[in-house]
Amino acid sequence: MTSVAERLHGVQARIDAKVSQLGRSANEVTLVVVTKNHPVDLALQLYNLGCRNFGENRDQEAGPKAAELKKLIGDSEQPNWHFVGQLQSNKAKRVSEYADTVHSVDRPSLLDALVKASELRSKPLDVFLQVNLTDDPNRGGFSPAQFESFAEQVLEANGLRLMGVMAVASLEGQERRDFEVVQTLSQQLQAMNPESKFISAGMSGDYELALEYGATHLRIGTAITGNRTA
Repeated sequence: MTSVAERLHGVQARIDAKVSQLGRSANEVTLVVVTKNHPVDLALQLYNLGCRNFGENRDQEAGPKAAELKKLIGDSEQPNWHFVGQLQSNKAKRVSEYADTVHSVDRPSLLDALVKASELRSKPLDVFLQVNLTDDPNRGGFSPAQFESFAEQVLEANGLRLMGVMAVASLEGQERRDFEVVQTLSQQLQAMNPESKFISAGMSGDYELALEYGATHLRIGTAITGNRTA
């Protein structure tokens, strides 16, 4: 059985090899290790291995975990927490207290809640717009047709910094098609605002392919953390 350290180093090596093959720089890529359903001890182990970006998808788990890790680290450099799951508007304030980035802005009501929550922050909250690449509305995200008009609203919002596009590839074996859509939307968004150049895409099973389509933020869980406990 491989250790967490071995899995982490293996994923990092594959990322490095892929970006080198693509002529990209490793500095362009942020590895967000998704620690959901794992104890804070694992997050601390990953932190000690050099990880500084952690992803969670449930506030009831993420908030206490972030607070506990902060205590364990003490005066050392604090990690960045990324909220990567669907976020209820009534939890926006709590999430904004510990998360640096919300990857799943997917509706006007959540945007309004995050703008209000950001008033209490000392720095802007980084956000990605989530695109739904399926016909299932329960997956969360805007349709590609809705994307540009909503991006305009986010760019005008106070207290938020629009990082770029976020998506989860559909479950139909059409990852390449899906990532092409994401890349096109990213180009459209950069034409509106050149600073919104980032793409949050790629998970344990498809991150190397996502890199081919410009992914900058990889949300990788199981390939590093192993099977989850719940």
